[in-house]
Amino acid sequence: MKGRISRIGSYAISSSIRDHQQQPCITCTTFNILAPIYKRLSNEDQNFRESDCRTYWFGRNQRILDWLLYERSSIICLQEFWVGNEELVDMYEKRLSDAGYVNFKLARTNNRGDETDEVIIIGLLTAVHKDYFRVVNYRDLLFNDFGDRVAQLLHVELIDPFSQCRNGDLRQEILIVNTHLLFPHDSSLSLVRLHQVYKILQHVESYQKEHNLKPIPIILCGDWNGSKRGHVYKFLRSQGFVSSYDTAHQYTDADAHKWVSHRNHRGNICGVDFIWLLNPNKYRKLLKASWSEAVFGMFKCLLRRASLTETDAFAFLKADNDGNYITYSGFCEALEQASQCCVILQLNLTGHKHGLADEETKDLWVQADIDGNGVVDYKEFQQRIWKTTWSDQRNDLNDEDEDGFVKSSLEQTIGFSVKNAVLFPPEVEKGRWPENYSLSDHARLTVVFSPIRMPCSRKNISTEEGCMVHAMGCSNSSSDSSWESLRFHEIVLCSMNHAVYVLPYRTAPILLLGRVAQRTIFKMITDFNPCKLHFLFIALGASERR
Repeated sequence: MKGRISRIGSYAISSSIRDHQQQPCITCTTFNILAPIYKRLSNEDQNFRESDCRTYWFGRNQRILDWLLYERSSIICLQEFWVGNEELVDMYEKRLSDAGYVNFKLARTNNRGDETDEVIIIGLLTAVHKDYFRVVNYRDLLFNDFGDRVAQLLHVELIDPFSQCRNGDLRQEILIVNTHLLFPHDSSLSLVRLHQVYKILQHVESYQKEHNLKPIPIILCGDWNGSKRGHVYKFLRSQGFVSSYDTAHQYTDADAHKWVSHRNHRGNICGVDFIWLLNPNKYRKLLKASWSEAVFGMFKCLLRRASLTETDAFAFLKADNDGNYITYSGFCEALEQASQCCVILQLNLTGHKHGLADEETKDLWVQADIDGNGVVDYKEFQQRIWKTTWSDQRNDLNDEDEDGFVKSSLEQTIGFSVKNAVLFPPEVEKGRWPENYSLSDHARLTVVFSPIRMPCSRKNISTEEGCMVHAMGCSNSSSDSSWESLRFHEIVLCSMNHAVYVLPYRTAPILLLGRVAQRTIFKMITDFNPCKLHFLFIALGASERR
């Protein structure tokens, strides 16, 4: 076992620096260390917890630190950290600091830990090694929602031994997020967990805009309390994130059964611990578009679970309207009825303190009303609600030379390739949970990254301020590229910080280009992004005649 672990630490850090000078590596470890209040010491007495016995929790956490310091990962993200216990906090901070780490801890809001007579405050700890990073900034992200969950945002810059990767004044910066999402006790919490991820990405996006950051890698770490089959996973995928472990092992969504990372209190084993990576050359949908797609996907799943056909679902949303379309008032009424209906009681879409806010309901409506005429007809219902699909991810740019450096002349930044990823204990990589493992009820995940230069995006059209729009036409061959009509497959927004977002518009009706089309597109964009647009750029593809 020691030999396997040494392959993680030694390969990731020591040997990578010594033996691979042209391609140095960093590592990231995420680990839910199991709060002592949750660890039961007796099957007979379920109330006897590890937090009641110092010898047990002290010894186990010393062993956890032994492993973490043996691996010596560049980034360490811990969940269920006992923030409220001074002795344990001092132990972690001293040993990590002595080993060269800069540490940040964050308690859950409202002194949240567990519902006991004694307040047991738990939260997060994130540590980055001073040999590899300079901390630029740090932010606490407080959700203040059900479960009082939180997240940590670190903005760091890579330092030596990565100087050979530099390209002029190009800074090698990363945004790191550590979080622990709410446990899905029932389906009523699915929307809450989706909200939590949405808030994280909103915070990240706001931070990038606030500091005028060009696209840089984003690493999301933590216990996501959801598998590859869940809505959170699909939502992050729609934003361009990839699961580093699956990338390293070339696993697809169909390979979800091949690994696990957690045995929960119900005795079920599942894969819920992820290190997500978003490289700066990824196209990104508008965040609100992905969010709406996720909520509609959740809604559709529950309607299907209730054995509603497509026609029945449309009639349900249409409510008492005699026409063959859905009105906004009928849409809101149907969502409220859905939350009260025994068929899908647990969704809690609206009319609930953790349900959709009025503004979020309006955002859903904007997504569903494709042509903006104030109603949703049957075709729009099919396209946006009933047959909504999670778009496949776009491929990364792959114009690299033999040394892993991009030859493209586009504006460049630093991204990461995933070199390796390992779960410990090793049995979990085969979908089994070892009975003799007592360090935690979660596996420890370590990922090896290698920094590489890459262009910011496939289409990187720079502007001094404002946004530009790149409308990609259909691929049908035609010699006529007139301005009369054009069917859009998608609209790509390039913001003032060069971040690229994709607004899905694959099966949209033909738009007449001119003032009407410009107003339509401008309204569509400003609904998602309030920044002032200074001009509109439309790249023509092959057009279609009516």
